[in-house]
Amino acid sequence: MRPPLRLPRPERPGWRRALALLTVTLIVAACAAPPPRAPEPEPARAGDAGLLGRDLDFAVVVAQDGDDFASLAARYLGDAKKGWWVAEFNNVERVQPGQDLVVPLRPRNAIGVYANGFQTIPILCYHRFGPNRSSMTVTAAAFESQMEYLARNGYRVISLAQFARFIEGKEPMPKKTVVITIDDGYRATYQVAYPILRKYGFPATVYLYSDFVGAADAMTWPQMQEMVRSGLIEIQPHSKTHANLTVKLPGESDARYAERVRREVEAPVGVINERLSLASFSYAYPYGDVNELVADVLARQGVHLGVTVTAGGNGFFAYPYMLRRTMIFGTEDLEVFKAKLATFARTTAR
Repeated sequence: MRPPLRLPRPERPGWRRALALLTVTLIVAACAAPPPRAPEPEPARAGDAGLLGRDLDFAVVVAQDGDDFASLAARYLGDAKKGWWVAEFNNVERVQPGQDLVVPLRPRNAIGVYANGFQTIPILCYHRFGPNRSSMTVTAAAFESQMEYLARNGYRVISLAQFARFIEGKEPMPKKTVVITIDDGYRATYQVAYPILRKYGFPATVYLYSDFVGAADAMTWPQMQEMVRSGLIEIQPHSKTHANLTVKLPGESDARYAERVRREVEAPVGVINERLSLASFSYAYPYGDVNELVADVLARQGVHLGVTVTAGGNGFFAYPYMLRRTMIFGTEDLEVFKAKLATFARTTAR
């Protein structure tokens, strides 16, 4: 057990409740994973409006007029985007003036494991966008309604780079987290999907097969450069020709097959770096198929993630070269879309 906090006694009602809240929080944390002896806690400072007390792990604060999760996170964590830490730890949806809140100062449960299950992060996979829906084509109206549903219902869309930190056990993610990816590089990604993503501030990864650039319905490099400059869009490789990398050609020797796989990885990695100044850290397998050779070539190229089209979410233990992705089809309605957003896998006690 760590030594008790030395808190100043603020002249306001409710300080005893805040002190009790902090004490219980520290007891639970200490009993779950006893930490090494920490230095004496930092005392509250007169200039910290609303601060009741803090140590290395938590701060107990009284919300001031104008405070929200983002402002509290900016003040105590140095990053407004971590406001969800405060919201989820306190299990509240909004900040009220005078409210006692605990701000966790360090990541808690970075791998998302709980007594009754574990967090999973679905990676959504789109292909084309257009006025006439089909299995592979989502209309602008349908995509808008899906993004609006995510925004309205508290889902947080993260980049694939952030997702990588979750499966590495380095950074916790909000409980309702999803990743958006779009394959191939159709021009409608720029014309239809990108404005909607920008409207909601949602990041996405576009997987490009490099031989497609220059086709009539493909994105141009200037369009891709514009999207990358927005800070919302990552362009990553999806092979050179979109051939199935696990299938050998008729009469193809093992050596020629290995050389072809190498080109299918190296070519898009190289051109994306040359034209967009982007490093490739992930790769979308054509048709979602991967074998040991393909994964080995990716590793030698410094590409650390590979995505399939096997449906389902990804827990912290997901194998980086066989990440699950859930296809979003244009023929499905919003109810089916909602069902694909499972962000928690329950486990049954034996």
